[in-house]
Amino acid sequence: MTISRPPAHLVALALGLLSLALMLGALGFEYLGGYPPCEICMWQRYPHVAAIVVGLGGGLLVAARRLGQGLGRIFAELAMVLVAVSGLIGVYHAGVEWHVWAGPAACTGHAFQFTGTLDLDTHVVQCDTAAWRLFGISMAGYNALISLGAAGLAALALMRPKRVS
Repeated sequence: MTISRPPAHLVALALGLLSLALMLGALGFEYLGGYPPCEICMWQRYPHVAAIVVGLGGGLLVAARRLGQGLGRIFAELAMVLVAVSGLIGVYHAGVEWHVWAGPAACTGHAFQFTGTLDLDTHVVQCDTAAWRLFGISMAGYNALISLGAAGLAALALMRPKRVS
């Protein structure tokens, strides 16, 4: 049986698709489920948006032969780092939710700053309270598990020798 390394641009595409799926899930929770994101939730989204652009955009350009095959690895590695960064922010956020460490004062109730206006309808989503959990794991926790797991699998795929017999 021969196991070969997948083409790097396919790894980039897979990571881009994963980030797209995670972003669609987050937007679904926000707009369909009524769970607005907190500040740290938004931080987790930025690397995923970049991974969508790099992974899908770059991977498709390489697949369409608009860019050289050698760039596929660069797109895959960059998408992998971006997905891992979102996962690490997810670890940080889950730690804030579990009160393992302090989060930003702006969204954890540790500080109040009067801005000159009083808007009683303004609701600040607290970063240290999980809005939703499944099996005891919050959305931030799932992002951490999925993103870091995918980045690890991508790293293994990219490190695999070209041909193993």
